[in-house]
Amino acid sequence: MSDYVGIDIGAKSVVMCVRSDGRTAKAQAFSQTPEGHQALIKKLGQQVAGVVLEATGVYYLDLAVALSRAGLPVSVINPRSFHHFASIKLNNSKTDGVDAALLAEYAECMKPTQWQAPDDTLMGLRDLGRQINRLTHARTQAKNRLHALKSKSSTLSMLIEDEEDGIKQLDQRIERLAQAATELANKKPECKQHLENLTCAKGIGKASAIAMLAELMVLPRDLKSAQVSRYAGLDVRLCQSGSSVNKPGRLSKAGNAYLRSAFYMPALSAVRHDPNVKAFYEVLQKRGKKKIQALCAVMRKYLTGVWACLKLGEPFDSAKLFSAEHLKNA
Repeated sequence: MSDYVGIDIGAKSVVMCVRSDGRTAKAQAFSQTPEGHQALIKKLGQQVAGVVLEATGVYYLDLAVALSRAGLPVSVINPRSFHHFASIKLNNSKTDGVDAALLAEYAECMKPTQWQAPDDTLMGLRDLGRQINRLTHARTQAKNRLHALKSKSSTLSMLIEDEEDGIKQLDQRIERLAQAATELANKKPECKQHLENLTCAKGIGKASAIAMLAELMVLPRDLKSAQVSRYAGLDVRLCQSGSSVNKPGRLSKAGNAYLRSAFYMPALSAVRHDPNVKAFYEVLQKRGKKKIQALCAVMRKYLTGVWACLKLGEPFDSAKLFSAEHLKNA
């Protein structure tokens, strides 16, 4: 069993390459449909050591689920990881067939962690959480536009009314989806308890808790907090080399943008209303950190606390997450 498979994902088709004993076979294309997925699975059989595909938009998900449920060892990798691998191989061409062949070689060399398909309830919860995230972002944009319109005395009243109507509609849509997500989470006692535990935190409301839960519940529970931070792109990327290169650390932002977004507003609220978080935030600024750097540190701390709540099944408690020494030094 030495076959490694790379699959390049497209909106209408997928391209597969099989690598065996160091040689890559000719690429084959399949339609991006349930029938095409089943044809690909039938072509592969069961004698496969690993299948690798990128987490490309929403197009990879159905195929990854089909492969996993067929009993194949599928791995879903971060596109940036594959981009760096292609650079190492000095690959200058970019076609579906070339990418599929490189993904097969990636599977052979890197042997990434196997991906497990979440159940339908968790997948539905994630879809609802992401839609709430998108609508919340759209509402923020609409509120900014409304503020800009109201700042001009010459703005037509009809434009202001139109923007206000749009914001009301977004409010209604967000509330409706949040209610649907709550009902879906209530079907799983574990999810229901997690929602209650997360909303114990200052700054984490129902919509934010749903957005966090939607992204985190599909992850393997044995991940460590540092791994979850990397998954969210909240890990710090250092750039230090020799005596001439010493740049400030920056967030990698190489992970799940939905998860990062879910923690932004709760962190912003927590630094105002939670004494422990506020003290931590102020101490970081006294050490020379900028406001946005301190806020990102709060986001990372909150993510660590939320992940601990999911693993332990306990309510969120900022006193366990932030040192009491910060209160003395704030």
